[in-house]
Amino acid sequence: MNEPNFWDDKKKSEEIIKELNTLKSKYESISKLKNHIEDNINMLDSLKNEMDDEVFKLLQEESISIQKNLDSVETLELLNGPYDNCDAILEIHPGAGGTESCDWASMLYRMYTRWCEKKGYKYEIINYEDGDEAGIKSVSMLIHGEYVYGYLKCEKGVHRLIRISPFDSNSRRHTSFAAVLTTPLYDNNDIDIVINPEDIRVDVYRSSGKGGQGVNTTDSAVRITHIPTKIVVTCQNERSQIQNKEKAMEVLKNKLYELEVEKKEAELNKIKGINTEINFGSQIRTYTMCPYTLVKDHRTNTEVTDVNKVLDGDIDSFINDNLKRG
Repeated sequence: MNEPNFWDDKKKSEEIIKELNTLKSKYESISKLKNHIEDNINMLDSLKNEMDDEVFKLLQEESISIQKNLDSVETLELLNGPYDNCDAILEIHPGAGGTESCDWASMLYRMYTRWCEKKGYKYEIINYEDGDEAGIKSVSMLIHGEYVYGYLKCEKGVHRLIRISPFDSNSRRHTSFAAVLTTPLYDNNDIDIVINPEDIRVDVYRSSGKGGQGVNTTDSAVRITHIPTKIVVTCQNERSQIQNKEKAMEVLKNKLYELEVEKKEAELNKIKGINTEINFGSQIRTYTMCPYTLVKDHRTNTEVTDVNKVLDGDIDSFINDNLKRG
């Protein structure tokens, strides 16, 4: 940063500053925790000479706080993947089941937006399609912040809900499914993807999601289909067709780059003899609301009985345990 030409390349300089701030934050967290532990050890040593029940009780309470901070630092150290500190694209798609699944998708959407708010992450909706009767047909969002993809990569998979259906007049128990997809938002400098104009089909239509005046009254929404891979990207949150197309092309480029990354990883693991089949149909978590309340992660066996708390964005215990699982 002290180099005289540091600001010549603004994008590169911003990346360096971001890296520096991340390292500073990590260093300060560890230093603060180290000092906290040393202070408590000194207080504990003083009790050897003269016992004080109040101080001892305080130290017991402090040990709980220290353990929580240690867990946070440990989790932070596990976020060391090549794309863990990237922003992320998160998509939610309801499974078969009509209104039930669409409603479940909207519940997951609320859960992740609440989680973002708790973590202080910013998010922007790039596509939002309402369900025919309730819930949502599809939603895509960009999430910005430190280690967003590192945390959310654990959420990729199928989420299952078991509950008494509010849409069933006979109050029967229903099972609903929704798929969550997460992709790192790669740095544009890392992406060297050339999209042939002949390989894409661009459709424009009227926005159907939530928006202000003008958004839903013009053909501003854009859907781009990449014909060779059959990848479909939709964007309708911007006011103009041009802006939506630019955003959609950016996301498409990102998805194509993700395909290339997966191909390279598959080739490397094939050489190493490792099976790397990515199965998006795998059921990773079940949210049971009837006949009992329980959220269970099937990869780590982590269980939480307060379903409403989880659906209100409290999913860190599942994320942390999955990161520790490796």
